[in-house]
Amino acid sequence: MQTNEPHVQVGPVQRGTETAATPDSAPSTPTSPVVSVVATRPESVLEDIDRAMHLAGIGQHLRPDVTTLLKINISWQHWFPACSTTPWQLDGVIRALRNAGHNDLIGAHNGTVVVDSFEGEVSNKHKAVQDLLHLPTVHLDTPPNEWVDYKPKGQMLVLDDIFPEGLQVPKIFAGKNILHLPTMKTHVFTTMTGAMKNAFGGLLHRKRHWTHSVIHETLVDLLTIQKEIHPGIFAVMDGTFAGDGPGPRAMRWHIKDRILASADQVAIDAVAAHMMGFDPMSIKFIRLAHERGLGCGDISKIEVVGEDISQVNWGFSGVENTLASRGQKLIYWGPLHFLEKLLLRSPIAGWAYLASNLYHNGYWLKTHGRRRIDAALKTEWGELFKSY
Repeated sequence: MQTNEPHVQVGPVQRGTETAATPDSAPSTPTSPVVSVVATRPESVLEDIDRAMHLAGIGQHLRPDVTTLLKINISWQHWFPACSTTPWQLDGVIRALRNAGHNDLIGAHNGTVVVDSFEGEVSNKHKAVQDLLHLPTVHLDTPPNEWVDYKPKGQMLVLDDIFPEGLQVPKIFAGKNILHLPTMKTHVFTTMTGAMKNAFGGLLHRKRHWTHSVIHETLVDLLTIQKEIHPGIFAVMDGTFAGDGPGPRAMRWHIKDRILASADQVAIDAVAAHMMGFDPMSIKFIRLAHERGLGCGDISKIEVVGEDISQVNWGFSGVENTLASRGQKLIYWGPLHFLEKLLLRSPIAGWAYLASNLYHNGYWLKTHGRRRIDAALKTEWGELFKSY
């Protein structure tokens, strides 16, 4: 149930612990990171998203005279609860931004070697929302989108080594605000995934899977780059369905009726991690980003507005694996690491994509996923999904 208190702090907020400075063109940020957590229901979710965004200070962080990219998350081309950006999440964010004077919006999708973004935008009802609200979109991995060379100004932890030939970023990203649309879920490689990992698909091209063995450091590098190329960064995280287990696909869904929002990408992930039952600073990418001044991962120094989450602990598991992820971890961090370049970065890497597709789209979807999807569709949120 929604609290009547407008501001509730998880711990003592210490002023002066703000994130690293944003570009000169960005609006000034408050002296302490703010994350909003708002309770919601299907009948009020659009209004609740608007409220969450304003509680988190959207007007202070994204200028309406700058084009804003909406980075949509598609973790699977099939709809599965908590897996990808929800249609109401996209719907509510577009309406809230336009109500606040942001009339130049672009939806940004990315595919992967195992996920088709065109199929995914249809199955996840993103296209239905885009068509309804006349949102222009770009699919980052396909023409006519262009990728251009980019030399980061900040020190990279790993990307210079992974891609010695240089980095490329989408040409469309430069000089535009970005608003990330992640969901609350666990992940087999990073314990949990949220706003920071949502940049993984947008800023790295098809060889992004080369970074999986150093995924935590990669997410930190990507946040460094984001702060260099975007005048404003914001995130709205959907926790209406939340995913537990071996995410981002083979999960158990839970209805949690929450929306989170923040301009601090580290802080919103830290709050989500805390709610799921993890110590945020024990998650490597959160701790590294905090230590490098890219945001606040210390839950005691984050101001939570909307709801009191100090006693929230959903008890999610962050250590579960699928058959596919066990094999990947043997290659990334286990005794088969010496074969990584041969197996995953050479012309024979197609075996890995085939294996992933056979496991997730074949075996797991048919033996477990369909039952969980059918059960989710019978809930109130499932009914809302079907209405789009």
